Amino acid sequence: MTFSVYVHIPFCRVRCGYCDFNTYTGTQLRGFGQSEYAQVAADEVGYAASVLRDGDHAPDQVDTVFFGGGTPTMLPVSNLTMILHRIRDEWGLAPDCEITTEANPETVDAAALQELAAAGFTRVSFGMQSAVPHVLRTLDRVHRPERIPLVVQWARAAALQVSLDLIYGTPGESMADWQTSVDEALAQHPDHLSAYALIVEPGTKLARQIRHGEVAEPDDDLTADKYEWLDARMRREGFEWYELSNWARVVDDDVDRRCRHNLRYWHNDDWWGIGPGAHSHVGDQRWWNVKHPAPYAARVRAGESPEAGRETLDATARYEERIMLGSRLREGIGVAEIAAERRDELPLLAGDGLLDADALAGGRAALTLRGRLLADRVVADLIA
Repeated sequence: MTFSVYVHIPFCRVRCGYCDFNTYTGTQLRGFGQSEYAQVAADEVGYAASVLRDGDHAPDQVDTVFFGGGTPTMLPVSNLTMILHRIRDEWGLAPDCEITTEANPETVDAAALQELAAAGFTRVSFGMQSAVPHVLRTLDRVHRPERIPLVVQWARAAALQVSLDLIYGTPGESMADWQTSVDEALAQHPDHLSAYALIVEPGTKLARQIRHGEVAEPDDDLTADKYEWLDARMRREGFEWYELSNWARVVDDDVDRRCRHNLRYWHNDDWWGIGPGAHSHVGDQRWWNVKHPAPYAARVRAGESPEAGRETLDATARYEERIMLGSRLREGIGVAEIAAERRDELPLLAGDGLLDADALAGGRAALTLRGRLLADRVVADLIA
């Protein structure tokens, strides 16, 4: 069976104002040191392997590994390698295993990227977010725009695939600002580009700033215009969208530049999440770990499960997830997979320009560009 491993590294230099991920700066941690983390995470890998063996769910091998966060490259490469080697030793890695780490451009240099490649990493995803200084300041990003060409050059020299992550819709970001960021990203000739519309999450610094009138709310219409402009630009540059927020360069060399790990989530495959707050999914079970690193570490060291809660996915939940996740993909969902009582909605959605009429005639419900902008409406119509 296909199986993936996600490793959460919960450390950051600075907590960005828009971020609601389970991350911590050094001053926020009590009773737990960053230097201790790699061993604890490696020990959870061992615990996970024993659980899967005992439950007769042991995978043949691991096909994708993704180090995310937080900022994985806040840890020394030797720490990331320790965790990766434990994954290899417990489960084995497929010969073509995709091994990715996210990275802040300020936390890696040429030597670190060479070390990552030598350890078996195949892909690095840089958090670029924007090339415009005032936009980065609003987001509380600490890297310098001029750092991006350097880290991409170093990653290329190490033979790593390169993905760049962008955010659009930041308060105060004009269309010209967004176009500048995309231009700068594409000038680096990445293999892959992710672009996410900014979501103002409750409880974040950015949400408080908007509530107090310190910054303006994002403009939804302008945000949609930015997405449409980006999609057209990406097509001209030889990229193809494969998920709502992700584009991969298409080159005639038989190399798949999509993020295979994230495709596993969208296909609802099995994975184990390592680390505090990490989520896992195996069969009809989903569970999540305790969030704070200190109690997480205490449980793992005691040989106990770090699980905070779980749910069993019934038929209704599995159907709704299949619609929510599958509709995000370029190929869409097979009409036969949609509940019979909802299929009458499909011609109406195609008539509204939300589903591709040709794809529908071929038995698949796939979003148009307009449908991508209104994907939540499509999902609601198919699961209501």
